[in-house]
Amino acid sequence: MVRKAPRRTAERILEVTLELFNRFGEPNVSTTLISAELRISPGNLYYHYPAKDELINALFDRYERSLNELLGASGGVRNVEDAWFFMHTLFERIWHYRFLYRDLNDLLSKNRRLETHFQSVLKNKTLAVRTLLDGMGRAGALQIDSRELEPTATSMVVVLTYWLSFEYVRDPRRALEPESAQAALLRGAHHVLNLLMPYLEPGQRAHLLRLASAYCP
Repeated sequence: MVRKAPRRTAERILEVTLELFNRFGEPNVSTTLISAELRISPGNLYYHYPAKDELINALFDRYERSLNELLGASGGVRNVEDAWFFMHTLFERIWHYRFLYRDLNDLLSKNRRLETHFQSVLKNKTLAVRTLLDGMGRAGALQIDSRELEPTATSMVVVLTYWLSFEYVRDPRRALEPESAQAALLRGAHHVLNLLMPYLEPGQRAHLLRLASAYCP
C-alpha cells in the first residue's frame, strides 16, 4: 500500500493541474500555484514532475490516447445521426483538455515535443474525417467528388482545431467556463457538419437541419 502513495499523488497533481490549466490558461498557472492548490510543498511537486513541461506532456499524452481511441470509431459513421454523435463526442474530448486549444500556438512555440506530436494529432483527425466521409458516401448519405474530399476533410479539421478559439474570442470571460460547455460543443458539432450540406442526400440534409434547430442555441 505504501508503494502506491506516490502514484496517487502524481495522479492528483495531474487532475488539479488540468483543472487550473483549463480555468486560467496554462501560461497563467505556475507550479507554485499548483502546489498551493494541492496543499503540498513545491519540492513534493517537483519530485513527481521536475518541470512544468513534464506536466503539460503528461496531460497531452492522456489527451492523445483518449483522442485516438475515439477517432477509431469514425469507421462506424454511416449517416448524419452517427456523424452528429461522433462530432459531439469528439468535441467533448477536446473540451476536457481545452487548455491545449486555448493556448495552442503559445504551447507549440515553447514545447518541441508538443509541436511534433500535435502534427500527428492533425493527421489522425484528418484521416478519421476522411474515413467518416467514405463511410457516409458508401451508405448513400452523401455524394462528394473525390477531388473535393481532401479539402472538405481539411476544412472540417480546421474547425475542429480552432472552434474553441473562436468561442473564446466571442466571449472571453465565459466561453471556456464549465457552464458554457454544452452550448459550445453543440455549436461546434453543427458548424463542422454544416460543411457537408452541399453533399448530403436531401433527407440527410433535412435531418441535419432538424438536429441543429433542436440542439443548437
